[in-house]
Amino acid sequence: MNHKLYLPLAASIMAFMGVNAQQKKSISTIVLSNASDIELIDKPIIIKRNVIDKAGTAVGFPVLIYKNDTIASQVNDLDGGGKWDELFILDNFAAKEKKIVQLKWVNEAPKFPIRTSVRFGKREAENIPLQPATSESVNAHQVYKALGFQKYQTDGPSWENDKVGFRHYLDGRNAKDVFGKKIPAITPENVGINSAGAVEDNYHQMYDWGRDVFPVGSSAGLGGFALQVDNEITRLGILGADTLNNIEKTNFKIVAEGPVNSVLNYQYNNWKASGNNYQATETTSIWPGMYAYKNTVKIKGLKGNETLLVGLSNINNQNGLKVIEVGKWVCLIQHDNLTYKREWIMGTALILPKKDYLGYIEAPKTGQLTDSYLAKMKIVDNTSVRYYAVAGWELSADKNFKTPQDFTNYVTHLAQQLAVEITVAVK
Repeated sequence: MNHKLYLPLAASIMAFMGVNAQQKKSISTIVLSNASDIELIDKPIIIKRNVIDKAGTAVGFPVLIYKNDTIASQVNDLDGGGKWDELFILDNFAAKEKKIVQLKWVNEAPKFPIRTSVRFGKREAENIPLQPATSESVNAHQVYKALGFQKYQTDGPSWENDKVGFRHYLDGRNAKDVFGKKIPAITPENVGINSAGAVEDNYHQMYDWGRDVFPVGSSAGLGGFALQVDNEITRLGILGADTLNNIEKTNFKIVAEGPVNSVLNYQYNNWKASGNNYQATETTSIWPGMYAYKNTVKIKGLKGNETLLVGLSNINNQNGLKVIEVGKWVCLIQHDNLTYKREWIMGTALILPKKDYLGYIEAPKTGQLTDSYLAKMKIVDNTSVRYYAVAGWELSADKNFKTPQDFTNYVTHLAQQLAVEITVAVK
């Protein structure tokens, strides 16, 4: 036997076996199951890293492949530790469908169509051009009226998907507003600023993409929250004419911005309400396909006599409120010419967990928080409450929100979809 030929051959065989073993090691089978009787479109699935990378040593990015197609996904670093915590997937399922997918690790994250986005810009003085940013800290005295100028693009961060957009008033008011979208494309980055880089309210006029359509006034907007201590209601923050916030410090951060998921986080330190100081955390998440965003609220320092209030601005609503139970959810739905000057038809809604829902009240006619239906929610100290805020404008791409029944059907169907959990089994 020729040893000079044998040794390289043996080495080649061993190398091939090693590569093959490595490939087998880096590809796993995952079963995704929809046990429900309903079709799921753009269904989000979250797989924690320790489920697919138990040792925490995997290198690269996880990719899911089903029938030779790569499923849209992204990785999120939720705790800011510099290492991703979860794989966020978006996929469609037929009723009772089970998908057997392959998990493969790749060196570079694949590119998917951009269907979510966050926009945030700030300036430190009125004569300084606005700059894009991913975080902000705001002290109690750094509010719009005290500063004498608007520090933030669109008054604070805005976020969107392919259906609808929203914005949060970080200038002390902490209300939630709505951008109606006429097209699925992500809106321009310069919304809310002019050519000189200055903050400008240029979004209350119609563009090809749409416009700000929702009046907020002294309400908390669509999905903003407050606290009721005994019978006293305290707004999270202040009104635009106030010069000192009731929150000692607010920390904001864009946690994730990707093709299928964007996440924003707010920390409200020493929120003063009824003589108490509370620590509140708010996490906002959006993914494609729904005319809504998800909100999660957690409050520390509760004494036991508090009720969380979730706001639904009812400015221009002349048709009252509809309350519908859908499985584990309660839907608060209104539909009317809810937009500025009652110019267009719009529906807004809250989808709330039934186990925490305690009914609703109307906000006072005067004071710091008005013009709202307020959903009363049970809240336990340092325990999250999650809910969804929905907005359907008649000029939206789907154009199916013109009648109360159309919008109600959409909200209740969305609630049914949100109740379904995809089962994840790693083989």
